[in-house]
Amino acid sequence: MDPYDVEGGAINVRFLQADSTRANFLIQNFDLATANALRRVMLAEIPTLAIDVVEVFDNTSVLADEFICHRLGLIPLNAKNVDEALLYSRDCECDGYCENCSVTLTLNARCTSDGVMKVYARDLVVSGGRPNDEIGTPVIKDPEGLGSVIVKLNKGQSVHMKCIAKKGIAKEHAKWAPSAAIGFEYDPNNKLRHLDYWYEEDPKKEWPVDETNANIDGVPQEGEAFDYDAAPTRFFFDVETVGGMEPDTIVQQGIRVLQQKLANVIQELQGGEDIDMGGFGGQSPQMNGGGYGDPTAGSFSAYGGNASVWGGGATPYGATPYGQQPPSNW
Repeated sequence: MDPYDVEGGAINVRFLQADSTRANFLIQNFDLATANALRRVMLAEIPTLAIDVVEVFDNTSVLADEFICHRLGLIPLNAKNVDEALLYSRDCECDGYCENCSVTLTLNARCTSDGVMKVYARDLVVSGGRPNDEIGTPVIKDPEGLGSVIVKLNKGQSVHMKCIAKKGIAKEHAKWAPSAAIGFEYDPNNKLRHLDYWYEEDPKKEWPVDETNANIDGVPQEGEAFDYDAAPTRFFFDVETVGGMEPDTIVQQGIRVLQQKLANVIQELQGGEDIDMGGFGGQSPQMNGGGYGDPTAGSFSAYGGNASVWGGGATPYGATPYGQQPPSNW
């Protein structure tokens, strides 16, 4: 009996390997569409924390302000409990940012020696209040405890910047991506014949497989009959974090977001009110009463705002496309 078979067709998640940076797990008795949806959600719709606004007080380095700001945005920050700890800027009542929707960090460095001074991620210091002692701290994994290089300074050069980190998702910008990569595989032995390998001499040598996944899925026997009705039911995931979240947290948050999205679809089909999605969606974190995705500010028609052209809305040709009000029986 296959130890990985699950009785009754129940969905089963089995972690094959897990540590602080990667999680390799198997989902059984699942379907391909839902498995791929989970992969896409984990890539792009899990809220994390990243520097979004930078106030430049001083920059005499050789790099332009925008260049350094872009680098700062890509530095991974600890996002522990960010979903509950911080609001999206669009949901906050503040004017720009506050402790309820952001974490403030300061970068202040000056080179006074004759050599080249490197400014690292460790030099980013949390300078304001924050919901917990970890959120917003730059993720540093190298043995020296330095982090990534932000800029190099010569003698007399300096940088002084105030960085505002906000909650967002990767659908809006890649800097909010929680994972560096997500491996996704099903049918490693190609028993379903979904792939047609191009090869020169021997496809088995030229297309190596993951032995662990291949053995779990069951190695096909020589001369085994092809099942035209077979469908994939086992899916292998390999989640690699950038450091802001634990890989198992990424998986749990991905399942949670997917559940909320599906619940909202069900509610719509039933004709009920929208289920609160908790702010998940591809909207700008800088929205404060307007901006991208705001139906009162960003969805106006070119023909007179969001008013109908047949209801008196102005157009380039008059009150209606024909310069007059429509007949009363329209």
